[in-house]
Amino acid sequence: MLSKKQTDILHWPYTGRTALICDGAVRSGKTSIMSLSFILWAMGNFNNCNFGLSGKTVGSAERNIIQPLLSITYLRQNFNMVYSRSTHQLIVSRGKKQNRFYVFGGKDESSYMLIQGITLAGVLLDEVALMPRSFVEQALARCSVSNAKFWFNCNPDVPEHWFNKEWILHAADKDATHLHFTMEDNPSLSKETIDRYKSLYTGVFYQRYILGLWVAGDGVIYDMFSRDVNVYTDEQRPQGLPYLAVRHISCDYGTANPQVYLDIYDDGERVWVDREYRWDSRKERRQKTDSEYADELQTFMGADPQFLCPVIVDPSAASFILELQRRGVYVTQGDNNVPDGIRRVAQLFSRRVLMIHDTCEGLIGELGSYVWDDKAAKMGVEKPVKTMDHGPDALRYYVNTALPKWRYGEENVI
Repeated sequence: MLSKKQTDILHWPYTGRTALICDGAVRSGKTSIMSLSFILWAMGNFNNCNFGLSGKTVGSAERNIIQPLLSITYLRQNFNMVYSRSTHQLIVSRGKKQNRFYVFGGKDESSYMLIQGITLAGVLLDEVALMPRSFVEQALARCSVSNAKFWFNCNPDVPEHWFNKEWILHAADKDATHLHFTMEDNPSLSKETIDRYKSLYTGVFYQRYILGLWVAGDGVIYDMFSRDVNVYTDEQRPQGLPYLAVRHISCDYGTANPQVYLDIYDDGERVWVDREYRWDSRKERRQKTDSEYADELQTFMGADPQFLCPVIVDPSAASFILELQRRGVYVTQGDNNVPDGIRRVAQLFSRRVLMIHDTCEGLIGELGSYVWDDKAAKMGVEKPVKTMDHGPDALRYYVNTALPKWRYGEENVI
């Protein structure tokens, strides 16, 4: 059973419009039905042509588009579909008709070069709001076959985002159909599932991922953080925590800025930020060398072999990473995806499963001062102000790098 908007997607190729834009909430059923409609349209109207399928990365396109397509019974029964992971190419055929669907990733400004030179009869851009404009425009420019169509899918971003301003707000001028989705437009979701997703988000994230609105972050980023419920004392610390949890140390590297280490434990239900090291060279009027910082990290970790643990380090700290590796410390470079990290940390705070010891005064203070950059938002870019962010950065590296998606509720969230 399909919802009305999902049915509209299936009927859209026959409206005569050039572009289809589907935006809105997560898990609203727009991506899977768009992918199905795209394949049916391509196979019904073209032969021996090339098409583009793109996500932010090739991996996300394979996860959000290719894998669901290959699992659709109707397609498997009526078409021969073969996907090559080595060439990132899906070949779909039926009888004498065959078309090729190339999978691309549009993660940065250099990605447009991946799609240069190919002639396309259509392109489906999943997560288009996460792609640079240069890549999107290059993909559209490659659609030079007669009757080619553009298919766009995304979750909302800031209102000043170029795609919102140029496509969504001017859909009619672009000969485009705009369909806005909520989770209620996905009939496969139960009320319990919808309620669970609604519980994952607050503030700007709720407005975007649940209501599907193009809104800007404003004020304090972690406004859901509460000293009453997200901070614990020695008396509230779980007994035997070091023995019953997985330990990491997460580091934000600083020369003129503070150097921060967080001692973090995951017991499978909650994440406990148990201790903090901080050296502010401006305040102390002395910078430390990488060797000195490494000495202090090893002291902070302790010498007991059973408590030695991986260290997640700011990926920009190449010299410090090398110093630690020379000493035999197991180092993992932190995932520095800022939007994803902020959203994930916010979800953990909202669910009251991310706890911070009351002695981590630097981190707690910075969480209350970690704010959105209003000037950047007006330029269509969302990011935090780069001050008072050292503890939050170390926390974000840990959550992005060490925690699986199910810990913050993001299985198939897009």
